[in-house]
Amino acid sequence: MKIRIEVVGELEEDEVIIRCGRADDTIRKIHQFILDQTQSVERITFFKDNQEFFFPLELVLFFETEGEHIYAHTADDAYRIKFRLYELEEMLPRDFIRVSKSAIVNVRRIISVTRNLTASSLVQFSGSHKKIYVSRHYYHRLRDRLASAGGRSSSSV
Repeated sequence: MKIRIEVVGELEEDEVIIRCGRADDTIRKIHQFILDQTQSVERITFFKDNQEFFFPLELVLFFETEGEHIYAHTADDAYRIKFRLYELEEMLPRDFIRVSKSAIVNVRRIISVTRNLTASSLVQFSGSHKKIYVSRHYYHRLRDRLASAGGRSSSSV
């Protein structure tokens, strides 16, 4: 595969062209990666007590509803945010996926999924003791997303 970057000064907007003999899995992954990189994610402000925090989304393990509020969980802490889950679903990059009515997870941070055939499956995260449950309704979507992530995450079934 040849990769080439051409800088054209008079372009009004950047353009990426993929020339290929066939649209196989590798080409589709490259296409999806480029799309993911160009999506603009609104900046999320995280709140704890009287402080506002600004840190990369990659640090978030999952978002979860607790009562009337939504919390972003990192490996060590939880921060309140001012978005609803349905708003987050629309604005977060592809690495985040809904796993229940009350949670969205960062698939890049998942280390294992323990499947329970009769109830919710348990998700564990790398670098943290925190866990969350995936409802049966969302389990297959999560498995598909983990599989398309190219083996970055492992799971126990």
